[in-house]
Amino acid sequence: MKPILKSLIVLFLLAFALQSCEDQDDVAAPAQLQVNDFVWRGLNEYYLWQSDVPNLANDRFSSKTALYSFLEGYSRPEDLFQDLLNKPVSEYPSNPIDRFSWIVSDYTVLEQQLGGITKNNGVDFRLTSTGDGSSNLVGFVRYIIPNSDASTKAIKRGDLFTSVNGVQLTVSNYQSLLTNSDNYTLQFADAVGSSFVLNGKSVSLTKTILEEDPILISKVIQSGGHKIGYLMYNGFYSEYDSKLNQAFGDLKAQGATDLVLDLRYNGGGSVRSSTRLASLITGQFEGKIFSKRQYNFKQMAALNAEDLESLNERFVKDINGSPLNGLNLSTVYILTTSSTASASELVINGLKPYINVVQIGSTTIGKNVGSITLYDSPTLVSKREINPNHKYAMQPLIFKTTNAADFGDYTGGLVPTYVKADSFRSYGVLGDPSEPLLNLAISKITGIAAKKTLDDGIELPYVSDSKKINGLRNEMYLDGASK
Repeated sequence: MKPILKSLIVLFLLAFALQSCEDQDDVAAPAQLQVNDFVWRGLNEYYLWQSDVPNLANDRFSSKTALYSFLEGYSRPEDLFQDLLNKPVSEYPSNPIDRFSWIVSDYTVLEQQLGGITKNNGVDFRLTSTGDGSSNLVGFVRYIIPNSDASTKAIKRGDLFTSVNGVQLTVSNYQSLLTNSDNYTLQFADAVGSSFVLNGKSVSLTKTILEEDPILISKVIQSGGHKIGYLMYNGFYSEYDSKLNQAFGDLKAQGATDLVLDLRYNGGGSVRSSTRLASLITGQFEGKIFSKRQYNFKQMAALNAEDLESLNERFVKDINGSPLNGLNLSTVYILTTSSTASASELVINGLKPYINVVQIGSTTIGKNVGSITLYDSPTLVSKREINPNHKYAMQPLIFKTTNAADFGDYTGGLVPTYVKADSFRSYGVLGDPSEPLLNLAISKITGIAAKKTLDDGIELPYVSDSKKINGLRNEMYLDGASK
């Protein structure tokens, strides 16, 4: 039985076991508290830091009536959810322990987001302040999603914009300007010294329901006697795993001797897909431990030896029944930025005990914890017998990961072997051998000196990016529990 499936079965059984240990009184939640009751119940059972949050303690409330009295103090489930997360007063808001749990009012939208489906015009961008202390923002186009509205317009990687519908982007208005309408016009700017000046160019864009293929580029580059596979992979969506296997088959058929894996804009996704990608990079470690999961104390205490084995992710030999097109590499070159997160970091950390991982770019975000979708149903991890009165769902952090060597302490991010800023001043064309980050990787493979760039090394303060704005969070999740 596959590890993730076994782990989900363990969660099902544990949910029923914990349910039988609930308070003695069997008072049903009042209709107006059903969502709040679901939030508390789900976090009490599965939240990774359940034992660190006093209001989630098993003995916090003497009865269901006392619990409901507490829940009545919250008119919005979102507020209750946030107050139950592990955010110590001494650390919050500058450094909360939990930066990544979230809740939605419509699980259909959540499920689509976890599969890379969003309402999107196709412009992937990063927003930064225009300088230290400034509330004004500038957007940098990182890439254009194929088959989107933007792919038909005059907009490309490296374009800068500072205004939407003629209004300057600021820290306080960017959310409304970029999300309140499916149609808007971007006004472009040029970088002039340390300033950004409107240049008179603009483009109107329309959002549509868009499913992004995470494999943006897959090709082989010949350089210095090497055939270097280059794969830009922008999201871990399990629906594309078979296509990912085919892409590796193509690289293998072309005789790829090396691999540059570009995860610079990959915020994560499925644990299953992460395990499969690591298996494709290698292929020689079938059955060995890729990563391990650890849940909260309450759940771990209820697991037996067989259950504990189900928390290990192991390198695979096939993908959806098709033979694995593994490259059998002993070294891999991975491009990262501060947008590289979660399942992307899992690949890097999980491979390190087995092969040489050469990381190039910037330090990653530092997310070594993962989640699962919780629904208002008897088991919480399944939609069977789901409460028909609302569509709220949660994506709370429920496990921490380590690699086979038991290392998982990288909340400060994974530090690159070679530091190189992904600077808008020298973006270059993705997949082109002269693009700065890729060029540096090629130089490390071939021994040929990397080309110098005009990069001034300045990274402006990050504010947000299009993935986050469109609902694609930094994720590492167990998939398959919603059926």
